[in-house]
Amino acid sequence: MKKVMLSLGLVGFLLGLTACGGSNSASEEAPTELVVSTWGFAEDFFRSEVYAPFEEEHNVKIVLDTGNNAERLSRIEQGSSKVDVIYLSDYYAQQGIEAGLFETIDHSNIPNIDEIYEMAKAPLGAEYGPAYTVAQFGIAYNPAATDLEISSWADLWNSELARNITIPGITTTSGPMFLDVASRVAGEPTFNEDAAFEKLVELNPNVVTEYGGTSEFVNMFVQGEIAAGPIMEMFFSQVQDSVEEAKFVSPEEGGYAVINTVNIVKGTENKELAEKFINWHLSKEVQEAAAISKIDSPVNTTLDLTEEEAAGLTYGADVVESLILLDMEFVNENNDTWIDRWNRELTK
Repeated sequence: MKKVMLSLGLVGFLLGLTACGGSNSASEEAPTELVVSTWGFAEDFFRSEVYAPFEEEHNVKIVLDTGNNAERLSRIEQGSSKVDVIYLSDYYAQQGIEAGLFETIDHSNIPNIDEIYEMAKAPLGAEYGPAYTVAQFGIAYNPAATDLEISSWADLWNSELARNITIPGITTTSGPMFLDVASRVAGEPTFNEDAAFEKLVELNPNVVTEYGGTSEFVNMFVQGEIAAGPIMEMFFSQVQDSVEEAKFVSPEEGGYAVINTVNIVKGTENKELAEKFINWHLSKEVQEAAAISKIDSPVNTTLDLTEEEAAGLTYGADVVESLILLDMEFVNENNDTWIDRWNRELTK
């Protein structure tokens, strides 16, 4: 009888352990998968500073869909990817909005939006995603390669720079910005297409070639093929690494805002989680880490960076709020016409 009681007790004990184990397993739910579409650069930084803390706090597994803007947007249009959150430049994000690919958002669900620059809160409309970084399109030049002290967009038209500059092609992200530059240099208070193209024809004697990618600009600059040209500030460090005396200029007429946005893809089953993710990326913690690591210029206004930390970044309300922001809806409406005209009138 004692043996039976002992056996029953042991069984009860084991069943108790099993029940406890079962209870733990039930409470340890499998993580929710959040698919994030992004460029894939600086992945080590984003894994450790952005993705991992969010995964741990929200029981999430972040899966990346990487590629350039056009590739990733195309995959969403075709329905060939199950993306929840997508990072895009404003030019491509506007295309996504017009194609009806994004969920509208409620700013009250993303409270950190209240802490970012005004221009970053709703660059493409209040119903769509904010900018998480803003950079500047300005001018890089080498004082050792020209006697001209460059301080304005208009200086690029100076004959002192004959056959000594490059400009972005019209199909690049900054191409429409430089078209607007030409209109402003022509003295137009609002964009004037005819005046812009006439001014660009005047610029042709100074242009060695157009560039299609930043690497082309950097190579020409480093090898002394050009003395100056328009470039995004975020890439200027690549120039200065090889040409220490190089300078970046925020032109007197104004630099241009280069904006990257984050949006939620229509049809996601994880909208609430996606909003929390966007809120996390706008937090002081993430924005500061990205700025100090020289990954992205911050939009969060609560940061207080040292001069050394801010070096090379588009930083500070006085700088950011002075930037010219193009109307991307207008750009998309007219870009095909501009490309055709550029190819007919300017391409040699």
